[in-house]
Amino acid sequence: MKSNLTLIGMPGAGKSTIGIILAKILSSGFLDTDILIQINQQKSLQQILDESDHLNLRRIEEEEILKINVDNHVIATGGSAVYSKKAMQHLRAISTIIFLEVDYAEITRRIRNFDSRGIARSKDQTLRDLYNERQVLYNKYGELTINCNGLDQEEIAELIRLNLKL
Repeated sequence: MKSNLTLIGMPGAGKSTIGIILAKILSSGFLDTDILIQINQQKSLQQILDESDHLNLRRIEEEEILKINVDNHVIATGGSAVYSKKAMQHLRAISTIIFLEVDYAEITRRIRNFDSRGIARSKDQTLRDLYNERQVLYNKYGELTINCNGLDQEEIAELIRLNLKL
């Protein structure tokens, strides 16, 4: 079995929070690719978007993911990581990819700052458009799908552990 776990899903799905909880349960490290981008670029995701566009943020995200070389880590990706086939192939080679599936109504409840959150999207793309477009990609790359609806973060982390028999 691969020593890393990678969490994918929509912004607001809980990848970072669940990732931290899961890392504690499994006594492993935790890596958030959005934080890596912000550290290495010395800018917030929103600043990168404001200064360029969503395609540049996706390119930077791909570069950061391709540099990841860790063992025994839980990796939380940005919601747009799935747009890069190369990044997803790299993550699949080093980890088991888990799709945190959250229904659209719950995502809209959680995301109050859609226009300032640093979400990689085209200017005219709505949250609904983004959700529909990305669900296909999350399902394509997810090796395990966890339905997160109605569960708290600790329950989701435990469900992942049980499903993977860790």
